[in-house]
Amino acid sequence: MSALSLPSLPAPWRARVARLPTRPPSTLLALLLDRLLLPRLDAGQREALQGAIVEIELQELGARVRLCLGPRGFGAAAESGPARLRLRATVEALWRLLRGEDDADRLFFDGALVMEGDTEYGLILKNTLDAIGPLWVGARA
Repeated sequence: MSALSLPSLPAPWRARVARLPTRPPSTLLALLLDRLLLPRLDAGQREALQGAIVEIELQELGARVRLCLGPRGFGAAAESGPARLRLRATVEALWRLLRGEDDADRLFFDGALVMEGDTEYGLILKNTLDAIGPLWVGARA
């Protein structure tokens, strides 16, 4: 088990976590992305990604975040309304993706990353992340 592997919560607990408000963790992640990702996006990339709600679910926990890129940066998206793209992955898979240790294609084909919704938008997001490289560079876990 790697440093970021988490055991899955039992199904009843995941269901409870899934009902928690998404705004607090979404706001925290939006602030982090404003520091790590936003400065690396060029004007064309910002325009292509802007305005869509992306929902990310951590499989082990059932926890979700909902994000949207606006003119002033990333922000927590409203809890209601459909997401343009939904991503579901393990914590370890997302961590490996952020660090550039795995690519989205491999994680997708291995079943560690599931994408639902607007696949064209998902491809734009994937290509943008591939073009800018790892978001998190630091000491290995």
